[in-house]
Amino acid sequence: MPTYSTLLIEPDADNPRVARLRLNRPERLNAINNEMPREIRAAVEWAESQAAIHVTVVEGAGKGFCGGYDLAQTAQEHIEHPCQQESQPWDPMVDYAFMKRNTEDFMSLWRCAKPTIAKVHGAAVAGGSDIALCCDLLVMADDARIGYMPTRVWGCPTTAMWTHRLGPTRAKQLMFTGDIINGRTAADWGLANLAVPADELDAATLRLATRIASVPSGHLRMHKLVVNQIMLTMGLEQAQTLATVFDGITRHNPEGLWFRRHAQEHGFKSAIEWRDSGRPIPEGDEARALIRAMEGKP
Repeated sequence: MPTYSTLLIEPDADNPRVARLRLNRPERLNAINNEMPREIRAAVEWAESQAAIHVTVVEGAGKGFCGGYDLAQTAQEHIEHPCQQESQPWDPMVDYAFMKRNTEDFMSLWRCAKPTIAKVHGAAVAGGSDIALCCDLLVMADDARIGYMPTRVWGCPTTAMWTHRLGPTRAKQLMFTGDIINGRTAADWGLANLAVPADELDAATLRLATRIASVPSGHLRMHKLVVNQIMLTMGLEQAQTLATVFDGITRHNPEGLWFRRHAQEHGFKSAIEWRDSGRPIPEGDEARALIRAMEGKP
């Protein structure tokens, strides 16, 4: 079996046609570090190369699926990073190149010729929702949570999967509010294929995976290719390019810089509490004035 620092992958113990890819940073709620996107892609390519494997189940170790990018340290400190540049002017193409690569790594789950199923317990939020929604199918625990809170400030979902998976009206609702929905609502809205009690999640996911895995691999490849081609024709790749550019802007415009300066001044927890509370987020001249105050400038 291949070995990775952020995840595990192996055939299911009871059905070698099913691979289980487990995000494995439970001490950080499986948060995304610099290595995880690359390792997801490598693990997907390994599963694709195994003739016996017909379908891959993606899951998270510990309390949840994935809590998003591991930003607590970089958001609170003055660390130069392609996506959080302290130097000015901001270089959008450096930012774009870094995030586009991550997006392409997550999209390996979608581009893989073999079906992929996200099995979500706990939370799949922010960047973690990108991973879940790049999978072909989504099975959630009733009480699991999915959403992209950084749409309120400091983020834009780079995979642009919400509209393609949910439709424009519901996607706008979640993007405009940054709200999180549970598994039951996700299933009612058509985002999740199934929502089941938490103690039945693994069994329900494996039933679906086993049903799929009994289909000849060539048939699965053809059906997935047809559906994916329709999504591409609808403009998925163009939307991802725009979303990835916008993601960088949200982190470097006045509102995004205010959010980072607030995190550096008061801690990341305080910044996300403000973001998610529904309080108006400082913007424009108000944000600039608060930034100057936090930086000790007149």
